[in-house]
Amino acid sequence: MFYQLYELNHAILSPVRAAVDATKIYFQNPMNPLTHTQVGRTMAASCELVERVTRRYGKPEFGLDSTLVSGQRVDVFEEVVWRKTFCDLLHFKRALPENRQDDPKLLIVAPMSGHFATLLRGTVEALLPDLEVFITDWEDARQVPVSEGKFDLDDYMDYVIEMLEFLGPDTHVLAVCQPSVPVLAAVARMEEEKSPFAPATMTLMGGPIDTREAPTAVNELATKKGIDWFKRHVIMDVPFPHKGFMRQVYPGFLQLSGFMGMNLDRHMVAHRDFFQHLVEGDGDSAEKHREFYDEYLAVMDLTAEFYLQTVEKVFIEHALPKGELTHHGHPVDPSFITRTALFTVEGEKDDISGVGQTQAAHKLARNLSQDKRAHYVQPGVGHYGVFNGSRYRSEIAPRIVDFIRSHPSLGVTPVQAARKQPVPANGVDTRQKSATQAQATTKPIPLDDADDAVDDLKQLAGVGPKREQELNKAGIFHLWQIATLTDEQADDLAVRMGGRTGQDLSSWIEQAKALTAEKDA
Repeated sequence: MFYQLYELNHAILSPVRAAVDATKIYFQNPMNPLTHTQVGRTMAASCELVERVTRRYGKPEFGLDSTLVSGQRVDVFEEVVWRKTFCDLLHFKRALPENRQDDPKLLIVAPMSGHFATLLRGTVEALLPDLEVFITDWEDARQVPVSEGKFDLDDYMDYVIEMLEFLGPDTHVLAVCQPSVPVLAAVARMEEEKSPFAPATMTLMGGPIDTREAPTAVNELATKKGIDWFKRHVIMDVPFPHKGFMRQVYPGFLQLSGFMGMNLDRHMVAHRDFFQHLVEGDGDSAEKHREFYDEYLAVMDLTAEFYLQTVEKVFIEHALPKGELTHHGHPVDPSFITRTALFTVEGEKDDISGVGQTQAAHKLARNLSQDKRAHYVQPGVGHYGVFNGSRYRSEIAPRIVDFIRSHPSLGVTPVQAARKQPVPANGVDTRQKSATQAQATTKPIPLDDADDAVDDLKQLAGVGPKREQELNKAGIFHLWQIATLTDEQADDLAVRMGGRTGQDLSSWIEQAKALTAEKDA
């Protein structure tokens, strides 16, 4: 009933919010003689404060419209490139020249811990100039119908693996806070299976890998209360009329209450200062407050099964560091990680994931060579400062970019990747067919010398980095393969590339024939 009471309280306060909003507009009207007086500013400030503390904050926008690349301002476009029930994969596509060398691909796995992925806006913004950035945009569980099924810790790992397979070889992954555990587990499983799609690097930031190290108040609460307490007190049914009606969730407003309760004095002082800034007419300071709290107070619900498993496995049982964590019943063993380079980042004053908790990942990945390891503790920052703020931009982000560029590849050739196709979302395993799929043309790909012989397909007019990736995914790595395509094969290739007709490919075929002839001559 608590969730229903929360909704009822919000509904009851709606007329109050409308009234104070109207009053604020009245006292901010330049035609009102009271607007520029102490009384008018105090009334407007009071009304805005009341409206903001009783408001339900919706999902914010990333709002990243441009970035600087090599000193030039370029446009940035958001696009959903992969989608499943509980997550969209967003790509921040930069309007770069087609002949520019590709930047490393980075998958940022945002926390599923109550806030939306936009909490990492600053994280993305600082990395956009140097990297091709993708981020997980998790769905609010109260907006997912019960008929869509469950989402638990195993499903989370599945999503991470599927996204890495979708993005292809030599992708890099970065996990902030909570997803550090499932991301480390997912990479361990991919390494165990010798997947060519395992990430080239893995960056873990402020994550609870082993909460026995420097336990914080959050960690101690979990161990003190036990999992049964959480089941009884924080799991609730989504009320009508939300799409997820009757789905069991951990409500976002409870998570927010917990976070704010940890530093209640700071939040009270911040709102008092906000009121003073409004009265004094300090618009810049007031706007900074709005920007921060518009993001901080926007929360989402988590599925009950995912939340409870996370609490139990990560914070109570310490399953990963003890070697007891499983993925669909299969043990997760980080000692299999030998190819993916590991970078861990912590904040000196982190009161959520204490210093040493993230660094514990290095102990678990014990077979990883020293040249593929790095650890950094940022002085003077708390949990939020690990992935946002001035010190993140000046100290942490450059280190992440440098680590990624220092370990650009997993050492997997495009041909090897083509020989092992990912398992698609429909669950049908096509990996048995991958050898034939990689030979889509009249001649087999020469696997023995493919590393040296792979051609730059961007030599063809109309083929940019994106088209080259599509051709590679279809098993095309050489100009002679395109030059020898039959009409039937061209039509088949067109289907794989999303509908481009065989007639459209004829230009590429003619160009490839000419280039191949020049090369042979």
